[in-house]
Amino acid sequence: MPMTTVRPLNDYLPVLARLLMCSLFIWDGVLQLRDPAGTVAYFASLNVPAPQVAVWVSIPIHLLGGVAILVGFKTRWAAAVLLLFCLGTAFGIHLRAGDMDNMVNFYKNLVMAGGFLYVIAFGAGAIAFDREAAAR
Repeated sequence: MPMTTVRPLNDYLPVLARLLMCSLFIWDGVLQLRDPAGTVAYFASLNVPAPQVAVWVSIPIHLLGGVAILVGFKTRWAAAVLLLFCLGTAFGIHLRAGDMDNMVNFYKNLVMAGGFLYVIAFGAGAIAFDREAAAR
């Protein structure tokens, strides 16, 4: 690949990747915030312990973690939190014996966890608040 092509790819692909990775979390956080009672009922149906408390833990993880990934602020830390969240949700909620339909959600969470491992390893990329802080 010519050098003129590689640099823009290195600059803009991580931004696109961060947008795609965080969109689910921001969207879900907004939905949970708009209807916390409905989220509590959903969590209770999944046997989430203390769903009235879990909802108020889940909302900021989704929103703050998603926005941090989107703008590239404390990206590795946000990715680590969302990695743990994805693994916890995958193994704690979506891995039920005999529930083959839920396996899609289990593997979706594992795939997202893999993406967050990449973010932890390689950072936010060239266009991010983290980049500006590193340049100072």
